[in-house]
Amino acid sequence: MAQCVTRVELSVACEHLLDRDVGSKSDPLCVLLQDVGGDRWAELDRTERIKNCQKPEFSKKFIIDYYFEKVQKLKFGIYDIDNKSFDLNDDDYLGGIECTLGQIVSSSVFTRPLELKKGKPAGKGTIMISAEEIKDARVVYLEIEARNLDKKDFLGKSDPFFEFYKQTDAGTWQLVYRSEVVIKNNLNPCWKKFSVPLQTFCGGDFNKPIKVQCADHDSDGSHDLIGRFETNLTQLQKASDSSPVEFECIHPEKKQKKKSYKNSGIIRIKSCKIERDYSFLDYVMGGCQINFTVGIDFTGSNGDPKSPDSLHYISPDGINEYLIAIWSVGSVVQDYDTDKLFPAFGFGAQVPPSWQVSHEFALNFNPSNPYCQGIQGIVDAYCQILPQIRLYGPTNFSPIINHVARFAAHSAQQGNASQYFVLLIITDGEITDLDHTRQAIVNASKLPMSIIIVGVGEADFKAMEFLDGDNGVLKSLTGEPAARDIVQFVPFRQFKNAPREALSQMVLAEVPKQLVSYYKLQGWPPVKVPEVKQM
Repeated sequence: MAQCVTRVELSVACEHLLDRDVGSKSDPLCVLLQDVGGDRWAELDRTERIKNCQKPEFSKKFIIDYYFEKVQKLKFGIYDIDNKSFDLNDDDYLGGIECTLGQIVSSSVFTRPLELKKGKPAGKGTIMISAEEIKDARVVYLEIEARNLDKKDFLGKSDPFFEFYKQTDAGTWQLVYRSEVVIKNNLNPCWKKFSVPLQTFCGGDFNKPIKVQCADHDSDGSHDLIGRFETNLTQLQKASDSSPVEFECIHPEKKQKKKSYKNSGIIRIKSCKIERDYSFLDYVMGGCQINFTVGIDFTGSNGDPKSPDSLHYISPDGINEYLIAIWSVGSVVQDYDTDKLFPAFGFGAQVPPSWQVSHEFALNFNPSNPYCQGIQGIVDAYCQILPQIRLYGPTNFSPIINHVARFAAHSAQQGNASQYFVLLIITDGEITDLDHTRQAIVNASKLPMSIIIVGVGEADFKAMEFLDGDNGVLKSLTGEPAARDIVQFVPFRQFKNAPREALSQMVLAEVPKQLVSYYKLQGWPPVKVPEVKQM
C-alpha cells in the first residue's frame, strides 16, 4: 500500500498569554501530544522555555511524520514553567488547543484561541502554528548522448548503456542511476532524458565525485566496459542546449596497454538542469483545494431499507456500512476543503414526484444546489431521503463520474493547481454500464480527479477490481488507455472488524500520488510555490 509520509516542521507562536507569575511575566513552553487512540495522548516533543514572555515565538520546531490518509489528532499545550522538573503537572497551564495535522497543513497560518478547557477561553490567549515540509525537493534532469564508442560485439556494433555512481563518505561508489533503455547496435547513441532526485544523485553536494560508466550490454549479464570518467554536478551543470559538455570515455586497461590510445568514445552531456519536484503537501500548502463528492448506490439489490437484512438498514445505534464509509473517508478529506460544502448524489432509485429511475439525483432533492454542509450534512440528507425513494436499478456509474468530470474539466481550463476532485462511490456490487464507465474513467484520467469505490455487502466485486487498474492499465472499449491510474477500489468486508481509520487509510493512500501525477503531467507548479527548506 502506497503511503504519503513526509516530514513536516511545525513552528509555534503565541500572543496574549495569561500571566500566572507574581512580579514577572509567565515563562512559557509548548508541548505537543498526539492522539494514540482510546482517549490516550502521547507526548511527541516540547519547545524550549522562554522567560518572561506573553508573546513567545518558539525557536525549537516540532518535526512530525505526516500521512494524508490518516486523521492525525494533535494537542498543543502551553505551560508556565517555574521549576526544573520534567513533569508538567506541577506547572501552571496557560491554555491549549486540539486540532488535526490536516487542518494545520491546509492553512498558511493556523490560528486559534487558547482554551483552559473545552469552551473556556484562556483570556485573550492565541496560538499560531505554521507548517513547512522538510526535504530537498530538487531533481536533476539529464540528457546524454555518445559519439564514436568502441565496437565491442564480434558480429555487430556495441549495445551501449550507462551508469552513474556517487562516492560515499567511506570512499566507495554507490550506483544512483542506470539507463533503462539499452540502445542496440549503435556507436553514436542518444539516450532519452532522465531524472534522479538530487538527494540520491549526490546528497545535495554539488562537488561530490560522480563516476559515469558506459558499457556494452550482454544478455548474459557479462557486460563489457567501454569506458568511464569522473566528474561532479558543478561540471555537469555547465551543459546547455547550445553548448554541451564533453567527456572522454576512458578504458583504464586499454590506456595502460597502448601508448597511442586516445579514448573509447566521447560522452556528451546535452543538458543538466536542476528543477523542483513538487510533493502533495507543496500543492495543498500552495492553495490547492480538494473537492469531495459522494455517490450512493440505491439499487434494489441493497434490500428494503426497513428490513434489518438491508445494506441501507440503519441500526438502532444509527449506523450502517454506507454511513461508516461516508464518515471514514469524509473525516479525512474535509480538512482540505475550506467551504466544507460537499455535493452528494444517489443513483439507481425511483425518485418522486415522477418516480422515474435516476442515476444522478441530489440527496437533498435540490439539483441546482446539491451541496451538504459538512460530513454531518451528507449523513442527515442520506437519512432523510431513504424513506422517500424506491430502490430500483440498474447500477450505472458513468453518469455520476461524468458529472464530477465536468466540474474537473472546467477547473482544468484555469490552467493551475487550485482544484482537485475526489469522488467516493459506495455500491453493493455488480455494475451494469461497465463499458460506459470504462470510457468515463479513461476520460477522467486526463482531469484533476480521483475515484474511490467502496464495495459494501457480500457481492462479487470482480468488475470493480478490473476498474481499479492495479493489474494493468485500464482501457476503454476502443482500446484507449487511461492517462494515469485514478481508481482505488476497497471491499468494506475486509474492514468490518478493523478500526474505522483503517478504511480511510486504505482508500485514501493513493490520492496524494494521483494528485501529484496529474499536476506533473500538466507541468503545473503549486499556485503558491514554496521556498526550499533543507534539513
